[in-house]
Amino acid sequence: MKTTLRTLARAATLLAALAVQAGAWSQTDPAKMPAAQPSKVLRYAFRVAETGFDPAQITDLYSRTVAMGFFEAPYEYAFMARPARMRPATAAAMPEVSADYKTFTVRIKPGIYFADDPAFKGRRRELTAEDYVYSIKRHYDPRWKSGGLYVFENARILGLSELRRKAIDTRQPFDYDTPVEGLRTLDRYTLQVRLGEASPRFASTLADGSFTGALAREVVEFYGDKIGEHPVGTGPFRLAAWKRSSRIVLARNPGYREVLYDESPPAGDGAEARRLQVAAQQLKGRRLPLVDEVHIAIIEENQPRWLSFLSAEADVLEELPADFASVAIPNNRLAPNLAKQGIQMVRYPRADVSVSYFGMENPVVGGNEPHKVALRRAIALAVDVEREIRLVRRGQAIPAQGPIAPETTAYDPKFKSEMGDFDRARAKALLDLYGWVDKDGDGWRDQPDGKPLVLEYATQPDQQNRQLIEQWQKNMDAIGIRIEFRTAKWPENLKASRAGKLMMWGVGWSGGPDSDTFLALGYGPNKGQANHARFSLPAFDKLYEQQRGMPDGPERNAVIADAARLMVAYMPYKVHVHRIFTDLAQPWVLGYHRNIFVRDFWKYVDVDPARQKGRIGADS
Repeated sequence: MKTTLRTLARAATLLAALAVQAGAWSQTDPAKMPAAQPSKVLRYAFRVAETGFDPAQITDLYSRTVAMGFFEAPYEYAFMARPARMRPATAAAMPEVSADYKTFTVRIKPGIYFADDPAFKGRRRELTAEDYVYSIKRHYDPRWKSGGLYVFENARILGLSELRRKAIDTRQPFDYDTPVEGLRTLDRYTLQVRLGEASPRFASTLADGSFTGALAREVVEFYGDKIGEHPVGTGPFRLAAWKRSSRIVLARNPGYREVLYDESPPAGDGAEARRLQVAAQQLKGRRLPLVDEVHIAIIEENQPRWLSFLSAEADVLEELPADFASVAIPNNRLAPNLAKQGIQMVRYPRADVSVSYFGMENPVVGGNEPHKVALRRAIALAVDVEREIRLVRRGQAIPAQGPIAPETTAYDPKFKSEMGDFDRARAKALLDLYGWVDKDGDGWRDQPDGKPLVLEYATQPDQQNRQLIEQWQKNMDAIGIRIEFRTAKWPENLKASRAGKLMMWGVGWSGGPDSDTFLALGYGPNKGQANHARFSLPAFDKLYEQQRGMPDGPERNAVIADAARLMVAYMPYKVHVHRIFTDLAQPWVLGYHRNIFVRDFWKYVDVDPARQKGRIGADS
């Protein structure tokens, strides 16, 4: 094994050299790096490219992760808390909520400042409540085409939808200066939101800096359409360098206020609990962020990402590639050779779903007519998820029974549905019954009207997606359905998906601790935003709206379950799996932990630069 690792490390060195052309980071590029190497740098990689850093425009996980370093919402989730717990970030206290869950009053701490930027013309700019009013209004501005607007529209903030409609109807710029009843400041530091209907969990919307983080109006006006390239917020980091779809460098914001590490790890006496308890004690009272820079490479292929970690060119390997699970974590335990090196393993379920959606407005697979529903259900029944988990995901997932993800409020591990069934005989019978049969004798099924039946599935050009579409090919061949694949980069597929141009696409969806995030995939008014499938069913929409206004508890969970069953029955999404992630961290990384609701983990971890430097380039 040691010889193998030595060979892999040498291969990684070669791959790293080649990766400079492909876009991975290069610490020796004088045009891109500071003259003096900072003392503490945390390095890791994304497997999918970012799209930009404007909270009003981004929707993908990777862009949102980076944006969390720049922008701060009033609230955040405690890093080590389990179950998830919100706490004030820029707010002075938790929100004051009216008894009818329609009014939320938030008081912002005085003395918080934006990072320095030319837009401020040399002046120090304090954060005020008005900055949050402006930043939320930006989602309503048609100019920015917000993919998250549905969150606010669903909450019915009084007056804002009408202001947006006026801008659209008159074709005039959105009027930010018109006061609205539902979003206003009571004084310099107090924000009040009033809703048209009860929303018991609205405060959680104000706990995502990549969505409701504060931007300064003068910065947006200064950079205009380029605002996604110039993120200026009150957070612990600033954007120091960026080569699109290749390399991102975040540097410590020198003007960040004093925030001290004060995390309480989950109770327990296991090895992982003890490790976190020791780290929390060592880091307690230290000023955040703990590192000077974060370097993020975009490495889409699994092998070079894995090898960069083995050769100590990365400090953290987020989401161990499934291809290497049997080597790194045989039987889901850290391999002895890695444990001997001091490598840390963190294994955790994700609050997410991996789905293949059907474009419900597509003339072939869309629609709620019985024969179209039968087609989608038959296709879903023909998907061998257990084989996918075994061969492609290498055991790092569990089969999904519906759209509700683990670690969320209404998830029921005992729930069983057709979503989790694999039955090709039943799939063929459904197709036969509803006229999806071979009419021209060429061996492939046709549409009921005799036209050819050809599925078109969008995918990305990386190894895992290639393996996934191999499974799709075998699954569809087995029931006599032709399928073709359309390959494009992630940002291109995302743009096409939001425009409703894809017949089918395989994508992951992650969310916060409330199950509403996952039901949002099927809510009709969310078309082109969360609802990539563009599913529309009045009975589902009614249940979705009903649960949205209910307090947490068994009654609400029952309504959510009924809505989930409708999504299973009409099958706008084939939900494949809920993923289980395993992260690895080098021994010089202190305090590494993953809270699935805290994307910007890097502000809470430290590195030992002496140990890190001594390991770089070493033979192992």
